[in-house]
Amino acid sequence: MPGERWVIHLPVVVPDLHRARIFARTAARALALLTSRIDAGEVTVSPEDAQGVRHRVFCDRRLAGGGRCALPTDHTAPCTRSGLNRRR
Repeated sequence: MPGERWVIHLPVVVPDLHRARIFARTAARALALLTSRIDAGEVTVSPEDAQGVRHRVFCDRRLAGGGRCALPTDHTAPCTRSGLNRRR
């Protein structure tokens, strides 16, 4: 079916939310170098026993002039597209 999209869920176990976000950002950035199919703005992490509770990994705010912020969710610098190869 045209336009249909599938999402890959790849469980990786880490000891805490901070490290989970770091690992997810690193994985998303590495995969983005290989393919333009990564939707980094939708990358989330969740507790193993509460997978419905999701925490965003990237800020993903809309930027003036188009595009979205590629910095971590908890960044303090101004939003920017740099930091991740994204085609959005």
